[in-house]
Amino acid sequence: MGSQGPPGPPGNRGPGEGEGGEARKLQEGRVSRGKRRKGKGKGKAGAGQGGRGSGAEGKPGLQKAKEAAGLGAEAGARAGPEEEGQGGGSVEEGARRIVRGDAGSAGAGKEARGRGDGKKGEWRARPGRQEDARPGRAQGRGGQAWGCIAGAGTAGVAMAAAAEEEAAAREPAGRPAAGPALLRLPEELLLLICSYLDMRALGRLAQVCRWLRRFTGCDLLWRRIARASLNSGFTRLGTDLMASVPVKERVKVSQNWKLGRCREGILLKWRCSQMPWMQLEGDSLYISQANFILAYQFRPHGASLNRRPLGVFAGHDEDVCRFVLANSHIISAGGDGKIGVHKIHSTFTVKYSAHEQEVNCVDCRGGIIVSGSRDRTAKVWPLASGRLGQCLHTIQTEDRVWSIAISPLLSGQLMMHLGSDFPPGAGVLDVMYESPSTLLSCGYDTYVRYWDLRASVRKCVMEWEEPHDSTLYCLQTDGNHLLATGSSYYGVVRLWDRRQRACLHAFPLTSTPLSSPVYCLRFTTKHLYAALSYNLHVLDFQNP
Repeated sequence: MGSQGPPGPPGNRGPGEGEGGEARKLQEGRVSRGKRRKGKGKGKAGAGQGGRGSGAEGKPGLQKAKEAAGLGAEAGARAGPEEEGQGGGSVEEGARRIVRGDAGSAGAGKEARGRGDGKKGEWRARPGRQEDARPGRAQGRGGQAWGCIAGAGTAGVAMAAAAEEEAAAREPAGRPAAGPALLRLPEELLLLICSYLDMRALGRLAQVCRWLRRFTGCDLLWRRIARASLNSGFTRLGTDLMASVPVKERVKVSQNWKLGRCREGILLKWRCSQMPWMQLEGDSLYISQANFILAYQFRPHGASLNRRPLGVFAGHDEDVCRFVLANSHIISAGGDGKIGVHKIHSTFTVKYSAHEQEVNCVDCRGGIIVSGSRDRTAKVWPLASGRLGQCLHTIQTEDRVWSIAISPLLSGQLMMHLGSDFPPGAGVLDVMYESPSTLLSCGYDTYVRYWDLRASVRKCVMEWEEPHDSTLYCLQTDGNHLLATGSSYYGVVRLWDRRQRACLHAFPLTSTPLSSPVYCLRFTTKHLYAALSYNLHVLDFQNP
């Protein structure tokens, strides 16, 4: 039994004061290694089962605890002071901290009430670790557990609670541990099941929990839905034209195209009436105004332009009728009968006489330029700098050439005539290839026609009629289901779903007395741009 000397500071109590400095040093070493080693003491008095008292502390409650412990107490006494020090110091130190922190008692005068009290004290200190409080553990291991608690104290409990809260906050990042059986399926099987859901069902499933919201947002689940949507960036062959944008976001914007929800605005205005033409290239817009071609840069949201142009390309004596972008060049056709070749990123400009009358249209692909003129001819030119202006081939036609497009097959000769029963004056004002064997056309006869050269060159595969009997000046397609056209009256832009005959939506952009045709239109997955006589309009489908 230790002496009844005055108690030391609350956090430094070890063996009794009467045991001498050597015993105190030994006890301090044992406490420092309490978390790494298992106690070897066999006495149950040091495991928390015998209460909060300890033989090393020299208190009267020790004898009562040993008597209550029975044979275990005698075994602990025979273990000697060295073995008691391995677990006893940690036990009594942790016990005193728990008593002071939880109950706020006046001191260590209260004795343990047996095994139940010791178990309750340990349960209060470690609420989330019930397995550590089991009384059947070995006595030395119990002393080690108490030593961990004593080292942590009140601050340790607070840190443990903070760690549990942080783990709970991170739990939604992974799959929920509990929930419906659906959440416990392998991800491959869950992907297969979700692939049969439509857009509405996937949206509802995403509202169940955060993990399902992230899971249902993967591109694989939305790709099938996007290919059936309007203007989602997928061509008819499945090519993704906007791989950098999440497919789910594109499907959301696609619903605005389908429902006709958009916000109208004006990007540019000019004072005199013109017949502008435009092209899009990345984040830049190229538009012709009189005998100039100006390049503007879009602002990040795409619904407005920087007012100061990036570049101005000149060279024609009369208005620019059409132009195209190819191989970092701008090839323009002018009313002065000349073709201009401009380098986009430099001041290099070459123009040469191409036709006897105005050049109405031009196209360029694979280093070949093809032009069409009012003089009823179409001509083929090389783009090579050393051969500019050398005509390679002349194709004689029966009427004025209003539009022209080069096949992806790069055929250099007249192969066939499309159609056979067109009425007089049914001129084609715009034409574009979708593939080497399919193309679209529109013009004065108020029809949009879809041609498949594999099926027939005499009759189109499908056609759509402008409901107000207006001339169609231009068309544009997303390569899949969406088709946009520009009419001659009141600047009407129409959207068509190619899977049905009727017009989907119409957007009149002008009214009398400023009625104007839509001379050119272009669109991305978020915006549609329409060039009229006096201004350039934008329809914003991303932020309607």
